[in-house]
Amino acid sequence: MQATGIKDSKSLGAIIREERKAQRLTQEQLAGLTGVGVRFVRELEAGKESCQMGRALQVVAALGLSLSAGRRGDAAS
Repeated sequence: MQATGIKDSKSLGAIIREERKAQRLTQEQLAGLTGVGVRFVRELEAGKESCQMGRALQVVAALGLSLSAGRRGDAAS
């Protein structure tokens, strides 16, 4: 997967959903792998802004994704 800019919770949710589907996982399976509830996975994929960052990072890591931060306008590495 190519690096994608994350501008808000909806774009993060879309990336997570895309990767989950690419790995042929259901939301229920992903929830079980990460120790979070199915409702949390659904809300995270929907871009709910109040999702807990720590739990979101658990899901990201379980999918083998990474997040990075940089200044706007800097080239992605």
